[in-house]
Amino acid sequence: MSDSGTRNRNATVSADEALTRLREGNARFVDGDRCIDTYLSHTNLDGHLGGQAPFAVVLGCSDSRVPVEIIFDVGLGDLFVIRVAGNIVAPSLIGSVELAAAKFGARLVVVLGHTGCGAIEATVEEVKEPDENQSTHINAIVECIRPSVEQLLASGEDYDRDTLMEMAIRLNVQATVRGLLHGSETIERLIREQGLKVVGAEYSLETGVVDFFEGITEPGE
Repeated sequence: MSDSGTRNRNATVSADEALTRLREGNARFVDGDRCIDTYLSHTNLDGHLGGQAPFAVVLGCSDSRVPVEIIFDVGLGDLFVIRVAGNIVAPSLIGSVELAAAKFGARLVVVLGHTGCGAIEATVEEVKEPDENQSTHINAIVECIRPSVEQLLASGEDYDRDTLMEMAIRLNVQATVRGLLHGSETIERLIREQGLKVVGAEYSLETGVVDFFEGITEPGE
């Protein structure tokens, strides 16, 4: 598929259409039924030199076990992928989302967490037993995740470790979604005027399935 073909195919994709594509691609990944167009796009490097029009943005974790293009079975040029440990939100990451949405036309943003997240685990450990020798750079990530963990610990519930991790992962995704929704005038404007949508999701290392969260992505909630 040529670059112009890829850009034309992605140029008018709505948020709902993009979400459907990601669901279908993940289903193919889980079933081991990969799309031939995906493979062909990977062999056509020259065809992507003229520009890009990703149909979705994925802000995901840097975990080596969560290769975004593979788990969604998409080709070159289909996704604008931003990866950082703990799928946190920070000014440079918000700027990356703005760039993809405002300049390249993507109308769906997915914040993708995953089970067994090392950044969440590190935060849980730091909150429970602070390490005075913690790297300041790692601590910058921990501090972004900390509110989600502390919210759970302050609830008074006696969560076992696995439950605490599971709930913290989802709360952290939701916190990043809210950070994107309310931390950028550009994103808010694109939501109001051009149908941009921001959703949360969780990838299961155990099954390969991506579970998309609903009902947490509208401004003002």
